[in-house]
Amino acid sequence: MRGSSRSAEHVALFRALEHSRRHDRLFADALATRMLPPGYRAVVAASRVPAVHRWIVRYIDTHYAGGPRASAVVRTRLIDDRVEAALAAGATQLVLLGAGFDNRAHRIAAPVAFEVDHPATQATKRRRAPAGGVRFVPVDLAVDALAPALQAAGFDAAAPAVVVWEGVTNYLTAEAVDTTLRALAALLAPGSTLIFTYVDRAALDGTGAFDGVAEWHAAVQRGGEPWTFGFKPAQLRGYLSERGLHLTEDLSTRDAAAVYLQPLGRTDEPTAEFYRIAVADA
Repeated sequence: MRGSSRSAEHVALFRALEHSRRHDRLFADALATRMLPPGYRAVVAASRVPAVHRWIVRYIDTHYAGGPRASAVVRTRLIDDRVEAALAAGATQLVLLGAGFDNRAHRIAAPVAFEVDHPATQATKRRRAPAGGVRFVPVDLAVDALAPALQAAGFDAAAPAVVVWEGVTNYLTAEAVDTTLRALAALLAPGSTLIFTYVDRAALDGTGAFDGVAEWHAAVQRGGEPWTFGFKPAQLRGYLSERGLHLTEDLSTRDAAAVYLQPLGRTDEPTAEFYRIAVADA
């Protein structure tokens, strides 16, 4: 990877558009716009006019099948809630693993926060936003060891942590996912929480009939970041258990939309059944 992640910029755009809503937004992310290149910043600026915002959102949802925008914002809100619950339960460290342009370390107060990411994407983020006390850990999960890098940055393996691994596993190899999960299970103290997203493997091998999956996958392939890995939901609990982790929650972004969007009357925003969020205890 020579530059920052294109998919990370897209998710930042979706978060910035959510922040710019005048009513019924799922979360606030004032720094999201600063993560964007100039063209996307102009889109967000225009979206402050409600009619324009509605048109932009409708355009994205119509032209990018599968619901990537709404899936991104509902997963953001769901993960926010799980992070805050973990911190309230005693976690003292927040780790954003494959952070991209995630601003949770600025939006959610944690005693100490680490951002682990590919050096190229991390360098772009550091140019666009202040560190704000965040400890940056440049790591390429495809080739670098996670635990030594985190501990060198001051991570305390004896203290409970909450780890967010959002929007990453579907871009890795099976070996890299396995290695990372085993490293986390060995590193995390009892009482720690891992929150991660994944793509249903049936969306990758063609055995599942999901709306928009082919178009969404084609779009990320064109951006040079094809999906390479997925879990079978029915097998996830056993897979994690073999690696020392206990699955406590597993739901799709469509399930999350029923919790967060439908009560607000936002029933026409498409989300993906094949894109999922899992929570596990160490």
